[in-house]
Amino acid sequence: MKKFDVVGFGALNVDKLYKVNRVAREDEESFVVEFKEVCGGSAANTVVGLARLGLKTGFIGKVSKDREGRMLLKELRKEGVNTEGIIVVEEGRSGVVLGFVDPKGERALYVDPGVNDTIEFDEISKEYAFQARFLHLTSFVGEKSFRTQKRLVEILPENVKVSLDVGELYARRGLEALESILSRTFVMMPNVKELQILTKKADYKKNTELLLEKGVKIVAVKLGSKGCYVTNGKESHMIEAFKVKVVDTTGAGDAFCAGFLYGLISGKSLCECGRLGNFVASKCIMNMGARAGLPCIENLKLLR
Repeated sequence: MKKFDVVGFGALNVDKLYKVNRVAREDEESFVVEFKEVCGGSAANTVVGLARLGLKTGFIGKVSKDREGRMLLKELRKEGVNTEGIIVVEEGRSGVVLGFVDPKGERALYVDPGVNDTIEFDEISKEYAFQARFLHLTSFVGEKSFRTQKRLVEILPENVKVSLDVGELYARRGLEALESILSRTFVMMPNVKELQILTKKADYKKNTELLLEKGVKIVAVKLGSKGCYVTNGKESHMIEAFKVKVVDTTGAGDAFCAGFLYGLISGKSLCECGRLGNFVASKCIMNMGARAGLPCIENLKLLR
């Protein structure tokens, strides 16, 4: 039996979120209405969501022995996420994201990756990753940690499935750069913008066919307020979003991934996996920050 249902591998960041009257563009000004500091990082948000749904989760990443690093580790442990795969170093600074959120919940993010971008292949525990049913990958800013992810995927046993939340950073690298990961990916969960950037084509339904040709088994496209589109090449479903009041869209995509992966691991149908993804995302966006609104297993009873 596997030790973990899901092990996340991605950047660990402290999100410094500023609620503003509007997101300023070049040569413009706006003002801060509210400030909140919370733990984040896409893969970390997803494994926290999965831990709240009762799954066994772990994490591979890197932090420094600074205030932010201690905060990130403490929060993961509090949520029941195993942190034995996280590298802790004396030098450098832990990752930080500055986020500016307007009254409609739309946002602009600025990433300071810190030690997230310094993960060497020899630093990580391969056995730790091998003990997972799913290895969930999200993006890094820099090249070194990206190469480490690719090398790990290359040596994964066949019984460890890969899930990929590509993010805009990896989408901009293009299909060729991601080819070795895509060929090993069981489920990929991009949003529609990321998919367009990755493929350089506008039709997201045709773009999913391209990803399936690259070896991806399931594609779930996040469509924001329109819900999601999911396909495995044999069946396809457009699944409506839940209608809720939007406070902050930070982490909505990560929350969707948690719900969708929970569905897959629980043996749900493709359509039900999409519905679970939409539901968890809807709970997330009703609160400020990526994790405050993530539901626990009891909340899923509302879907019945």
